[in-house]
Amino acid sequence: MEQLRIAVREENRYEVIQNPQITSPRGFQVSGLHAGIKRKRKDMGLLFCQVPASAAAVYTTNRFQAPPLQVIKEGLEVEGRMQAMVVNSGKANACTGLQGLEDARTMRQEAAGYLAIPEHLIGVISTGVIGERLPMDRVKKGISRLVDSLGTEGHEDFCQSILTTDTCTKAEEVRLKVEGREVRVAGVAKGSGMIHPNMATMLAFINTDVAIESTVLQTLLRKVTDETFNMITVDGDCSTNDMVSVMASGLAGNTPLTEDHPDWKAFYQAFKHVAQGLAQKIARDGEGATRLVEVTVTGGETTEEARKAAKAVVGSNLVKTAIYGADPNWGRIVCALGYSGVLFHPETVEVYIGSVCAVQGGHPVPMDETAARQELEKDPVRIWIHLHQGASEATAWGCDLTYDYVRINASYRT
Repeated sequence: MEQLRIAVREENRYEVIQNPQITSPRGFQVSGLHAGIKRKRKDMGLLFCQVPASAAAVYTTNRFQAPPLQVIKEGLEVEGRMQAMVVNSGKANACTGLQGLEDARTMRQEAAGYLAIPEHLIGVISTGVIGERLPMDRVKKGISRLVDSLGTEGHEDFCQSILTTDTCTKAEEVRLKVEGREVRVAGVAKGSGMIHPNMATMLAFINTDVAIESTVLQTLLRKVTDETFNMITVDGDCSTNDMVSVMASGLAGNTPLTEDHPDWKAFYQAFKHVAQGLAQKIARDGEGATRLVEVTVTGGETTEEARKAAKAVVGSNLVKTAIYGADPNWGRIVCALGYSGVLFHPETVEVYIGSVCAVQGGHPVPMDETAARQELEKDPVRIWIHLHQGASEATAWGCDLTYDYVRINASYRT
């Protein structure tokens, strides 16, 4: 693995791994396989920790939360720990009523039996078509096979098993020192459509071997989520099932981390890097997308105001289609900024498309159209906005909107 590492990021005190593995943190194993929920592709995965791990999760804000999310919440309420997560793709087990909840609990019960651990230490999550029940006979057989095939080499199988319309798997890993001991943080995610801020509109699983209490981990996850996963959008649709979960095995052997720990900042930055990397990969892989879009707003009165402005611009369908066509139509950017709900003085605003200034002092400036088009053909496309209202800033990520988005979603179920 040494040759797979890239240069240490001195300012952040962590190093990024070029070949990330969800099983890299000590104590974790995974498996993934085809159980028959989908026609051909892998559709069930299992993430397992050798010890009960400190755990945390955040969930979609959609009022139609799927039954599996309730099962995860039930388990974490017992002692804030988790040891296994069973995942299926193809069918979301959402809007399936009391029977859907029973099916989710049956998945948990089956996994507990095969793994010989308490039920409350097992989470279940589903993704796919809404309104269809799971084929429980196939799911039960799949759980048995998943347990039998658990290992440290199953990273790719697990990543494949959680996908729906994704065109690629998504993974990140970093390593750092805590009290002189190596700590590893690794994560995988799925997400391509139905992606919009306000947690969580995708699935993400993050593992670490750091020692940390679940309450501290939950606070960390919520803060990082607001800075990363809640700053992406593909299509403005908030899904019914999705969440981010974290398990910390504690096997690195450090003193449990808190915000007062001298290595807290280093761990926070490393953890955020993993979350942000996964979030960016989800945005880049938006259904039908051709490139990632990054909108940075500076000079906000507050961080929340800067976030609202950035999300409004990156989420605008007119901005997204202009980017797809490499049309430097800056009017769409200021229009989205204007309806964002953020208070600012229009006469102070600056807008840059890449390195090309389009608006200064709230007015258009002579712009090199050819240079602006070239900026919009880059990947990622970067838009920079200065509000001149304060010292706060935020960055949001999205993608362009293409003909293929309509084609993919017009026949998603059929």
